[in-house]
Amino acid sequence: MAVKVVDELKTKPGKRDELKRLFETLMAEIGPSLKEKGSLGSALYAVLDDPDLLVEIADWESAEAHEAVMRDPATAEALAPGLELLASPFKAMILQGT
Repeated sequence: MAVKVVDELKTKPGKRDELKRLFETLMAEIGPSLKEKGSLGSALYAVLDDPDLLVEIADWESAEAHEAVMRDPATAEALAPGLELLASPFKAMILQGT
């Protein structure tokens, strides 16, 4: 069953725009391969009252598809530059409609 994944990305001070650009570049590069692995797309949002916070909302075919991608060493390698911009580990929630 399809799920939504909500990632909260708290950046180091002043790094939100840099992370946004990096995210957009990464999605342009790996987006097609993610679709083959179960991604149904995602969107990135700036939090209006926090200049260092982004939220990604992604749709996946299943929680298992998302988890498989997140366990893939290639994913860790692709995400590494963005993780360096974070002030703390990102928070992820996997949501399913009721």
